[in-house]
Order: sequence, then structure tokens, then C-alpha cells
Amino acid sequence: MSRVSRCSEVYDGVMLYMLYLSKEELQRFKQLLVDENSRPGSVHITWDQVKTATWGEVIHLLMEYFPGRLAWDVTHDIFAKMNQVTLCLRVQRELQDILPNLEPEDLNSRGTQMNMEAEESDEIQNYRLHVKSQYSPVGNRTTWPGNQVDFLYQDIPTHQRLLSCLFLPRRPQGQPPKTVVLLGVSGVGKTTLAHQVMLEWARNMFYCHKFWYAFYLNCCDVAQDKEQSLCELLSRQWPGSQALISKMMSKPERLLLILDGFEELTLTLTDRPEDLSEDWSQKLPASILLASLLSRRMLAKATLLLLLRLSTWRVAMSFLKTPFVLTLMGFNEVEKAQYLRTYFGNKGQAEEALRFAMKNPILFPMCHVPAICWLVCSCLKEQMERGANLAQVFPNATAVFACYLSSMFPNLAGSLPSDPQQKLLVGLCSLAADGMWDKRWVFGKKDLEQAKLDTTAVAALLKVNILRRVAGGEDHYAFALLTFQEFFAALLYVLCFPQRFPDFQMLDQFHMKLLVEHPGSKKNHLAHMAIFLFGLFNETCALAVERSFGCKLSLGNKGLLKVEDLWQGCGLPTVHHGVPHLFYCLYETQEQAFLSQILHNCRKVTLIINKNKDLQVSAFCLRHCRHLREMELTIALTVAKASSLHPCAFSSAGPEGNNERFRWWHDLCSVFRTHENLEALALTDSVLEPNTVRVLSEALKHPQCKLRKLILRHVHRCLVTEDLILILMENQRLSYLEIQGTALQEEAIEALCMVLKYHQCFLQCLRLEDCPISPKNLRSLARSLQSNSHLKTLMLGNGSLDDSGAYYLSVTQLERLSLENCDPTLFRYNCLICPLENSQKLTHLSLAGNPLKEKRAQELWDALQHAKCPLQRLVLRNCSLTSGCCWNMASALVQNKTLRSLDLGFNSLKDDGVILLCEALLNPDSALQVLELEACLLTSGCCQAVNSMLLLHQCLRYLDLSRNCIELRGLQLFCESSQKRTLNPKVMLEQKQSSGVDMMGRLQGPKVDKNILKIVQDWHTEGSHGAVQTN
Repeated sequence: MSRVSRCSEVYDGVMLYMLYLSKEELQRFKQLLVDENSRPGSVHITWDQVKTATWGEVIHLLMEYFPGRLAWDVTHDIFAKMNQVTLCLRVQRELQDILPNLEPEDLNSRGTQMNMEAEESDEIQNYRLHVKSQYSPVGNRTTWPGNQVDFLYQDIPTHQRLLSCLFLPRRPQGQPPKTVVLLGVSGVGKTTLAHQVMLEWARNMFYCHKFWYAFYLNCCDVAQDKEQSLCELLSRQWPGSQALISKMMSKPERLLLILDGFEELTLTLTDRPEDLSEDWSQKLPASILLASLLSRRMLAKATLLLLLRLSTWRVAMSFLKTPFVLTLMGFNEVEKAQYLRTYFGNKGQAEEALRFAMKNPILFPMCHVPAICWLVCSCLKEQMERGANLAQVFPNATAVFACYLSSMFPNLAGSLPSDPQQKLLVGLCSLAADGMWDKRWVFGKKDLEQAKLDTTAVAALLKVNILRRVAGGEDHYAFALLTFQEFFAALLYVLCFPQRFPDFQMLDQFHMKLLVEHPGSKKNHLAHMAIFLFGLFNETCALAVERSFGCKLSLGNKGLLKVEDLWQGCGLPTVHHGVPHLFYCLYETQEQAFLSQILHNCRKVTLIINKNKDLQVSAFCLRHCRHLREMELTIALTVAKASSLHPCAFSSAGPEGNNERFRWWHDLCSVFRTHENLEALALTDSVLEPNTVRVLSEALKHPQCKLRKLILRHVHRCLVTEDLILILMENQRLSYLEIQGTALQEEAIEALCMVLKYHQCFLQCLRLEDCPISPKNLRSLARSLQSNSHLKTLMLGNGSLDDSGAYYLSVTQLERLSLENCDPTLFRYNCLICPLENSQKLTHLSLAGNPLKEKRAQELWDALQHAKCPLQRLVLRNCSLTSGCCWNMASALVQNKTLRSLDLGFNSLKDDGVILLCEALLNPDSALQVLELEACLLTSGCCQAVNSMLLLHQCLRYLDLSRNCIELRGLQLFCESSQKRTLNPKVMLEQKQSSGVDMMGRLQGPKVDKNILKIVQDWHTEGSHGAVQTN
């Protein structure tokens, strides 16, 4: 599959400045466009074509009727007539940007406008009337659960805005997409939007200049016959139009096909290119017909609009070529709140319901699906009218769905629990669970028989809208909402089976981890099933289910979880997964003792806080991670600002005490004073407001806070406040501070300099990398370290250090110093030799990434020969060294008696330079243990010298020769020499894993084992990995 365009409805769109036009201005633009004189290669646009056109359709018309750069020229001229100076400039800038990618103008392809014959036009008008009657009104055609007596239908405004830009021309060629994919979860409104597209087309209000024909096809209808042609399929949609179908097929560019229902297909699409067909009149099996359409083998010039669930996207995407993908999100936060207000009508009830729903981080997000939003409202209203306390009746989100489904569940044998009803419940749960594990949403006759659901049971379930018939087949069924299948699948694993041992359907560790180890619902089709299962573990919810369904439950699987180390296998998400799904599952249980048991072994968490629910759930669960040691946080949420959606926004109560997010942030930060094992905090890619930073700072200053390591990576400069820096004075356990990729404010630098002078600051390691700091401020920082006896390690990356700063650093008590990628214009002689000449304690020095070249390198080697410091590790990685530097380097290695580790990687030393080094290392006084020569342009020509050095240099324990062209001959020589070594029993040839070592790793160097000589390489030769034993 080729490149996929994603996300926003206007992603990569052209002429987006049309959005800036008001309704009146857009109408004026249309009038001027109609008045525009024809130009060579263009086609005149009529008022009928633009009268009802949206801004997106106007752009489409421009691209189609004014090919190439003509569209931009015409637009610029019209804006000039409208005195839109700013928009004229935007047109010019966009044209300059897009011009190199525009397709050559074809003056013949659009020179004449295609006109519809009168007879054809009449037929299409009849078809439009048929479509209007079929799809109007859209709201009444949507299948919703329940009796629909109190159902409230509301359009989703964000979806409505998509209509005008579904086929918006895109960059880089400025062409409209031929394949558009609408992705969304079950029930989010994909089919409703498709029906609306059909209705708007029938009303002549949807790309009427582009699409003369539009058809909505459900894939299950396609699959109901063994074989059929596309011509036959479309004829069913347009009765009595066979003669016109062939005319229509001769103009495929005027055809819009909408394909829906992929997830309900029970067949597999063919993926064999040789089976696909171009012939729209040929009878084909459904698997081939659909695959031919998707791959654009058939009707390549037609436009496809595909409606897919996220679960079927991976299957379909392998057939598609350059699709444009839009994700339907359903109701947003504002629309959900508006729906609740409209449904309840009564302001007091609406306020109570909204407050209850918004406080639940599981329930309120699920309301983005319109049917679920209605379902929740219906349940809440019923209980409120009874005068019930919502929090007591519904301890979690699962209880709401249990209440609704139990009210629908048919009692086949009277009002009391009975065997028939129990068998029906067990069969329904088995059907749901089997489908969830197998990603099966449509069930046939065999599935029903296996679940022991007879025709009477199926009829009862259809009557109450728990099941529904699938289009295109009498004997195929699906759950009315996917959420129903998810609930009943979870219910199976808490049902009690008294005649069995054990008396519950056991979930082994493998299946339990499938439920909770993946991220949320967008990536894991089992996510909501897992939520419901853990919700049913709540004892209050379980009792309510027993009463309402008339069944007995067993919480045996809950007991099994207490003895399994669930966190070990599925707790830690990757960087893209946000908050562990396990956290959401545990939140749903609302049982603190259970949480503490499950999270007992949680040692490290990585959390990306994007939404309110992430913060709320994380704060709740972190309190129970009592043995937590490391936390990495990414805060992409405005914490301190009160939400306009909060119930207080329309209640009489003031905002005081209602900022829930701020309270959750307080709860999250409280773990720093309550968790005595928590020693490391990393904040990455975060923006925090001053009030939010203040809460964090106070928590880190608390006497009970045991934090030792604070890392700030790529955070906003406002986060690194004076308040946060002053933690170093009050928290005497804090020994490591790292700031990366952050432009520090002047106040923060001054505070840091002040703190470092303070005798009660016990910081031992300070790392400043990619933090733009002026030479003046670095000089102040270095000077402040003169009286600091605690700081042992300083790492400066991409800084601007001058000679004065280098001198101040050299007279400090530092033991480890890294000056990587410093400003080359400021990196003079003193910066190199000061640390070596003056420091009495320096053991590790890294100058990686600095272009030393021969002159500076010679000065460095001279200084190294007479160094006063006990230097043990020197890193000169990527320092523009050449073989010409190696003579002085060899002399220095002979003279220096303390150096144990040397990194010369990514320098052009070549064979000649390394041969000189090896000769120097033959000196019996050399104590070098680590030599790194990665990517030094070596060949097998230096291998003999390296082998000799390996035989005689008995101290060497680590040699990195990766990324060099040593070849097989070199490997053989190393193997032979390893057999000849007599003093060391073991040589290990190890495959190079990765070069992704950070500043700290480079400064420390590789660990060595006194009993092993490790030769690191990347030759992909059989048998090259492993240990070579010597006698």
C-alpha cells in the first residue's frame, strides 16, 4: 500500500484559505467565478453548479475546470477583485510551494464539458427521488436499541463539517482523492453519515458537478449471491435502469460508490492479483468482486467512500492505493454535554446527570457513541425519577450497562429465575465471548447451535433488540451494539456453574493478558470487554447483576488474579500507548484492597496524560503502587485551567472547589511523599502552568519525599521555574538533575547558580543537554561550582563554553566531565587542556562531537602525557581525528599510566592509524582495558596488527570493531589468535546490538569482566556470535 493520509478533514488540503471567507464573501466569490471569462484549457462554470456548493466543493470545481496553475490564477484574480489582499498573498505563496508538483496541464482532457442526455437526466432524477424516499429522514433510519420511545437523535456537528471536504483536493498534486476511508468504532455514526451523503446527493447538494451517480452498497448484500456482476448489483439499487447502467459505466469518473459493512462479511477477500477483474459485467464471487473494487482494478476512475471499523482497517488497507483516511470521533466533549442537557430538559436533572457522568472516566468517554449516550441518559433518568442515589445504584460504568441490558433481557419463564432463562443467558454469553476472542461479529446457524440458542431464543433476543439481523442474509445475526457483545462476553467469566468444578469459566493467564496488556479501545478490540469484566469484579455491581438477571455469579477469576503477577507481563506501555489499560480496568473495580494486591509489584510506570480521564485514572491507581521506584510522565493536558464543560459552568455553584483536574493533579503528586521507594521522576514533552508546577514542587520538597533523580526532557521553559530549582536546597536526597532540550529562562539559570553554591545542596550529577545557554551563563554556572564539594559529575551537551568557563570547571571537585558538541568557535586550546592540567580528581572526560582535527588533537595528546588528573576514561568519538593524529596519540598512551578506557569511534583513523595504536599498546606498561574503534574505516589490512596486540596486551578486556569492513578473513584471524592466548581463558565475539548510547553511557564506558575479552563486531557470519574457549 502506498502513502496514507490521516487525521484532520483538511489534512494536506489545498486552498484552505477559502475557509476564511464568510457566507456572504463565499457567495460573492461564486458570482465572480461564474462571471470569469474562459481561458485556454478551461471550462466555463455555471451558476447552477456553484449555487449550493460549499467551500470545499468550490475548490473541487476550480481544480476540475481550471487545470494546473489556472485554478490559482483565477482564484488570485477573484480575490483581487474582492480586495482580499491577505488572501492574494496566500494564493501566491501556495502556488510557489505546490507548482513543482502540479501535474502537466492536459488541454484536451477538460476542453469540453460533459453533458448529460435528456433521457439520462430524467432517469437520474427518478433515481434521486427513490434515494430521497429511502434515506429521508436520516435519523429515523438509524437502528437504535431499546423501544425508542424516548430516543433523541442529534446530528454530530463535527461529522457534518466533513461532508464539504470529503473530496477536497490534496497536496502535493492538488488532486482530489479517489479513495476516502471513514474510520470509526461501532455505532459512532459511519453509516448515518453515509446515508446523509446519499440524501444530500439526491437533493443535488453534494458535489453535484462531480457525481452524476451515487450508490450505497452493503458488503453483506454483495455477498448474499454466489456470483454476480457489478452491473447486476447496481441494477438492484436502481430498478429498471439496465440500459442506463452501461452508459454510466462509460463515465466512471462521475460515479461515487459507498461501501459499508466490511466487518460483517463472513468471507475472506481474495489477495491473488491474477484473480482480480476489470470487467464490471462479469459475474464474480463476492470475494473477488469486492477485492477488484478496493484495489481499483475495476472502475479505477470511480470514487470510493469506504466505511470501516478500526478492527477491519488492517485487512482492507492492503488492497487500497493512496487512500485518504478520516477518523470519525463521534460526539466531542461539548456535544456530549449538550446532548445530556437536551435529553433531560429539566436543568436540575441535567446538572445532576452531567455531574455524575463526567466524574466517571470510563462512562463519559463511551458517550461519544450517540446510541451509548442515549442509553446512559435513559438509565440515569429512570433511577433519578425513582429518587435513587446515582452513585449508590451505579458504582461503576459496568453497572449502568448491566441495568439497561437486564431491563431488556427477556424472561421466558415468568418473573422468577428459571432454567430456560439461565440457559438463554449462558448461551448468549458464550456466543458473545467466542466472537470476541475470534474477532467475529456476525453469527450464523452453526454459531447459534454451538451456543445452544434455538429459534425461540433468537426470536426473543431480536424482539428486545439485543440481537439484530444482518443485511443480506436471513440466518445471520449480530449484536445490536458491539457494546452488548462486549458486556455479555465479560459476563460469561463471572457466571456461576454449580455443577462444574471449578464453578466458573476460568480465564488462564494468557487470555487475561490479552484483555489488559494492550492499549485502549482504538488498538485493542478486547478493551471494553476487559473493562466490563473488572467492573463485574466489583461486589456491589455483582450483587446488582445477580438480582437483575436472576443468576448466580462467581468471582473465581478475581481470586486467581490476586495470585498472578499481572503487572509483570502487561503493565508498562510503550511510548505511544498513554496510560496502561490495566489502570482503567482496575479503576473500574473501585476496590482499593484489590488494587493494592494487583499493583504490589509495580516498580516503574510510563504515563502519557492526554485527557482528563488519563489524569483521573492515573492518580487513582498510582496511590496503590506502594513499591513504585520510577515514574515517567508526559503531561499534554492543561491541568490548572478550569474546564468549561464542568457542571459548575452552568450550575449555580461557583468554580471554587470544582476544578477536578487540579485535585487529581494534587492526588498524583501526593505519591512523592507517600511512596518511600519512589526515587526517580522523568517529565518529558510536557507543559505545566505555574500553579501546577508549584504543586509538584511542594510535593518534591516534602520531608517524606525520597526522590533522588529528577529528569526534565523537552519540557516547556515555563516548567523549569525557580520554584522547581529550589527543590535542590530543601530535598537533600536529590542527587541527580538532568535537563534536556529545554531553553532555560534567565531566572532558572540564576536560581541554579545560587543553589549550587549552597552548602546544603547535595547534588552529585548535573546534566544539561541541548539547553541553549549563553557563554556568560555557563561561566557563572562553572564559577558557582568552585565551592561545591558534592557535585562529582557534570555533563554539558551542545553548549557554548568559552575559555574562562573551561578554566572554572577545571578547578572544581569534578570527577566526571562531559563537554559534547560544544560551539566550535568557542572551543579553544584552554577548553581542552584546562581540565587535564588543573583538575586533581578528574577520572572521566568526554569531548565527543567536537571537531578537534590534528592541531587541537596534538595539543590534547601533549596535555595527556603530563596530566595531573587520574584520568581513566577518555571519549573522543566523532572528533574529526585522522590517521595523522595517531603518532602523537600512541606516544600519549605509552606515557599515560592511568588511562583505562578510550573511545575513538567514528573517526577516520584507517588501517595506518590503528596499526600505530596497536604498536603503542604492545608496551607492557599499558593498562588500557577498553578500546572502541567503531566506524573508523578499518579493513582486514589492520587485522594482523590487532591480532598481535591481542596476544601480547593482556589487560585489554573490550575491543569494539563494529561498522568496519573487517570481512571474513579478519574474523578468522581473531578466532585463531583467541586460541593462542594463554593467560586469559575466554574470548567472546559479540554481535553489535545498537549504537544508541547517550551521554551518560558514553562517559561511563562499557563494563568489563576481568575474565573475558569481549570483541564487539557486526559481521553477519554464521558462528561469529558466542564464546571461543581456549585451553
